[in-house]
Amino acid sequence: MTSTRPPSPATDTEVGIGAGAVQLEGILGEVPDPIGIVVFAHGSGSGRKSPRNHYVARQLHRADIATLLLDLLTPDEDKDYHMRFDIALLEPRLAAACAWVRAREGYGGMPQGLFGASTGAAVALRLAAAQPGQFAAVVSRGGRPDLAGAMALEQVRTPTLLIVGGNDEQVVSLNEGALELLHCDSRIDIVPGASHLFEEAGTLEAAAALAVDWFARHFGAAHRGAERNP
Repeated sequence: MTSTRPPSPATDTEVGIGAGAVQLEGILGEVPDPIGIVVFAHGSGSGRKSPRNHYVARQLHRADIATLLLDLLTPDEDKDYHMRFDIALLEPRLAAACAWVRAREGYGGMPQGLFGASTGAAVALRLAAAQPGQFAAVVSRGGRPDLAGAMALEQVRTPTLLIVGGNDEQVVSLNEGALELLHCDSRIDIVPGASHLFEEAGTLEAAAALAVDWFARHFGAAHRGAERNP
């Protein structure tokens, strides 16, 4: 369940991140003494100001986890519907954002996770496959992990949680197929009564609680591993 204690006093800061020839816009949510940071890869038609992802970010802040909400496309690029599905374009941009986080003071040795929604899940998993050992956990909410491709999914070694709405039948099937290709600590959680956008009462809260628990558990494991292998 999501924590009921008062949230940590998070500070949101608008940031710009260079990624090749473009400048990505993001919102860095910082908390005192974070146990890790989660970088969000938004889905098709969504962005750093998505109310759903802001809600998830606030729940992560309650668990002492920092966040980076990120637009992987510029406003002009986002007008081209097909660019939202260009995983090969978006992956290096997410990689640049994660590298930016690691270079930021205080975040270098911190466990890092990826949260992907819709097409953003494919981008996150493609990056996790390309950078084994770099990330502590991945969460997909209403995601399209299948778009990462079978080869990438088979190479993922990062603990991965797939959260899907029970009423989103086609995406449930796609996630079940993706789960069979993952050779890592992974599972699928189906939220009853939820559609693709988790707009039904209580469904987004349920999805956020699952995400928080997954990240907190695996960030804790990463810390324990670092203590054993200083």
